[in-house]
Amino acid sequence: MDDLIIISKLQKRIKATIQSITEAMVSGAIDNMEKYKYMLGQAHAYEITLQEISNLLKPKEQKDEQGNIIDFGTNSKGNTETR
Repeated sequence: MDDLIIISKLQKRIKATIQSITEAMVSGAIDNMEKYKYMLGQAHAYEITLQEISNLLKPKEQKDEQGNIIDFGTNSKGNTETR
């Protein structure tokens, strides 16, 4: 099976699970705060997982081998230059 099809099916299953948790929380099926916090934590973890999958699917910028260069406005003597 194609990798993207598997990922798509996984995303759909996670979204369905989040929807199920949301419906249970909204409908009043939770009878104590401990269960509420547990389900809220589950929903949050699933949301993070979806976001990470989405981030992995986005094309990344190519970084040069030197890395990022940050100019703090200092001269060779370590003094801050005014601009």
